[in-house]
Amino acid sequence: MSKVGLQLRHTVPYTRRMTVIDDQGRPEPPIAATELDTLVGFLEYQRATFEWKCSGLDAAELNATTASSSMTLGGMMKHLALVEDSWFSEVLLGNEPGAEWRNVDWNDDYDWEWHSAADDSPERLRQVWADAVTHSRACVATALERDGLDTHAARGQRDGSHVTLRWILVHMIEEYARHNGHADLLREAIDGETGE
Repeated sequence: MSKVGLQLRHTVPYTRRMTVIDDQGRPEPPIAATELDTLVGFLEYQRATFEWKCSGLDAAELNATTASSSMTLGGMMKHLALVEDSWFSEVLLGNEPGAEWRNVDWNDDYDWEWHSAADDSPERLRQVWADAVTHSRACVATALERDGLDTHAARGQRDGSHVTLRWILVHMIEEYARHNGHADLLREAIDGETGE
């Protein structure tokens, strides 16, 4: 697998500096660290893996499907941007939806982010996702100042319970890991590139 230049900075202000970078340019999660550094380390690794899977692809490639799935890497990029904003900004901090999502009629198209990605350029998709990640990092820093990993989300779940920042970080690791598996299959179908 070729080494790629990653757009995102893999250091975050509220954890120790991540210095071990693998052959694909991804920050390795720390082996022995605090709970915060471990959780953030794994999330940053999953984000970098996703970025790697989408790197160097043009619009046609980002819109390619495989097998019977309608899933595309471009749609996945926009979906993950929405998930970042939804969990870290809206649920955790109680903010209103960001400008990208504010005027979407979700009742008309529940999977709007997946479908509308076909109309976006690769540069725009990458920027929407990178901006969402940057904003999520700032949201995490804000929450950590409140009550650390025990900070409860401002917005409750349907049953009235409030998840913690710790729960959201674990959930986001799971979200990226799941979609990175999809991204592996899509990337291999596009140009034969495989790996992790």
